[in-house]
Amino acid sequence: MTAVVGGAGSGLGAAIAHELAGRGHDLLLWARNRDRLDLVAADLRAKHGITVHTLSADASLPDAAATVADAAPHTLGHVDVCVLNAGGPPPVPADRTDADGWRTALQLLTVTPIDLATRLLPGMRQRGNGRIIAVLSSGVREPLPDLAYSNGGRAALTAWLKTVARLVAADGVTVNGVVPGRIDTERVAALDAARAQRTGQDVAEVRAAAMAEIPTGRYGRPEEFASVVGFLSSPEASYVTASLLSVDGGLMRSLT
Repeated sequence: MTAVVGGAGSGLGAAIAHELAGRGHDLLLWARNRDRLDLVAADLRAKHGITVHTLSADASLPDAAATVADAAPHTLGHVDVCVLNAGGPPPVPADRTDADGWRTALQLLTVTPIDLATRLLPGMRQRGNGRIIAVLSSGVREPLPDLAYSNGGRAALTAWLKTVARLVAADGVTVNGVVPGRIDTERVAALDAARAQRTGQDVAEVRAAAMAEIPTGRYGRPEEFASVVGFLSSPEASYVTASLLSVDGGLMRSLT
């Protein structure tokens, strides 16, 4: 089995890489920071004895998807699993966005992942098996007040996932999204710090207030999130498609 994992230098991407490596997948990991990727790759090789390739590409640039898709057959031969994942754009209230910010955010969160998946889907359909799994955000269910770019970009990606899943299901390809709540990553720590600065609170106060809203009373662990991605990548998940699975400790109140 093989997998392409985006944003794999840290956070959820790195946790997903570890999960898939533990399931025996050879990997192509990509992100902007090659040094971080190489550290993750070395750890994976040592722990799991798998083949790991790394590739530096910036998801906010138009050529990223082609770069990754072109590298996949040369490194992995074929792709069984593609994990669509990238870091988020900076926080901004919805009434303070600008056109350049939207262009960058939509390239990062919508255009690049759709372009990459579209380039890999024909091979999956021809082989009669494949998994497209997108790392989303709770903002696709309940828009977050200071993350306008993220809410918009990930919502557009979600609409595409739900649409394309029906087209490829009969070919043995599943397409799903995983929706994180407050997972304890560098990204969430940065968002907590930004909120603390805006509100004049300590980061500890921001974190405590966030935990108070989560029924489980804590932030999630990256490996807990990654295990759900691992399930969706497996043969046991072959009848799960066009779905959005929340990993949020019960945080989100929406019915859909």
